[in-house]
Amino acid sequence: MNWFKLSLQLNRFPISRAQKTLQKIQEISSEKYESYLNDRKAEIVNHHLQNNAFYKDFSKEDSYTTWTKLPIMTKKDLQRGLQKRLSTGFSRNNIYLGKTSGSSGTPFIFAKDRFAHALTWAVFQERYLWHGIDLNKSIQARFYGIPMDFYGNIQERFKDRISLRRRFPVFNLSEKTMKDFLRRFQHSDFDYINGYTSAILLFAKFLNEKKLNLKKVCPSLKLCIVTSEVLFETDKNLMQKAFGVPVINEYGASEVGLIAFENKENEWLVNAEDLFVEIVDKNNNPLPYGEEGRILVTSLYNKAHPVIRYEIGDTGILSKKSTPKRPILQNLTGRNNDFAKLKNGKIIPGLTFYYVTKSIIEDTGSIKEFVVVQTGLDTFEIIYVSSSELSSNQQKEILKAISRYVDKDLEIIFDRKDQLQRTKSGKLKQFVSKI
Repeated sequence: MNWFKLSLQLNRFPISRAQKTLQKIQEISSEKYESYLNDRKAEIVNHHLQNNAFYKDFSKEDSYTTWTKLPIMTKKDLQRGLQKRLSTGFSRNNIYLGKTSGSSGTPFIFAKDRFAHALTWAVFQERYLWHGIDLNKSIQARFYGIPMDFYGNIQERFKDRISLRRRFPVFNLSEKTMKDFLRRFQHSDFDYINGYTSAILLFAKFLNEKKLNLKKVCPSLKLCIVTSEVLFETDKNLMQKAFGVPVINEYGASEVGLIAFENKENEWLVNAEDLFVEIVDKNNNPLPYGEEGRILVTSLYNKAHPVIRYEIGDTGILSKKSTPKRPILQNLTGRNNDFAKLKNGKIIPGLTFYYVTKSIIEDTGSIKEFVVVQTGLDTFEIIYVSSSELSSNQQKEILKAISRYVDKDLEIIFDRKDQLQRTKSGKLKQFVSKI
């Protein structure tokens, strides 16, 4: 049974049509590929100029003329009611709806039309097959968080079941938890690991300390895929030693899908089928291959919502070996999260606060940005930018979420600022530990 494909079809995402479209795109010759990209860029821009009042006002253009004249879109630009951002003919009834805060600490709600969402998954499935992983058949050990509210938890577990994912929650990564993880691998036939780099790295360190090789414990294991945070080469080597399988780097964002994926030749191939990725300097000028700058992503097929020259929040370099059809991500800066260490011995990944974000996010976008700073073993400061002070009810909801996701009896200090301090690269780190 093709469970993955069936689940998309049941949710009215046209995965068969998306797979055929992907195949046709990949059959375009290298010589004609730049023309394909230029045509798709012009088509998606003109679509939104004609059908999306938000983008027409944002771009200040009547029709598409020059790519580099189009304004760069940031997460702040998208922090307004979703209905104001949808294209004509789209509503919450015929789109894929998602929420994001990512590692940037700038939350917003996004939308994709059903075909664009299906195409995203067609790309994922094709990339995973490079390494012998079939999303219809392969069982995933999923090192992610999970919603803790009743309905959110049930919904996520149902999606896990039909997607052949077995959840390894990362909210508490104590030694006891690691032992529980190990027992699950001893009694299950997992094909691959997928999840946050930091959480998987802790598990690998635990195995190395115990002088265990996970492949010997779980012989069915074939691969480990890490995402959402930077994977350093030394950490990759440590993981491969602990797991006994290749470790593959994935780079993506929920609002655009898969951005880059590592192949068997250790090249980080950029998704040039349904995305256009460019690198720009501090003055927003496109940079040639081999030079470092800010990463912009354009969704070439999302007609429900404009994602055009969208600044993802990272910096990187496209290799000099890149071509329009085969761009290679040489280097990525960012997405490395600290850990929170609590008085009771718990170790919490910084991305845990991503789930706190999801539990308090508002479509109105009143909370523009925030960071969480740990100043003591039981003391955290939430520094935020908002159009108004958090109300007592909002603070209660945040405290409730932190109690649920992180721990109880923590001291939480709320501090509203006009702006937040960023790193030299312009990145806003969502979690910082000062202990």
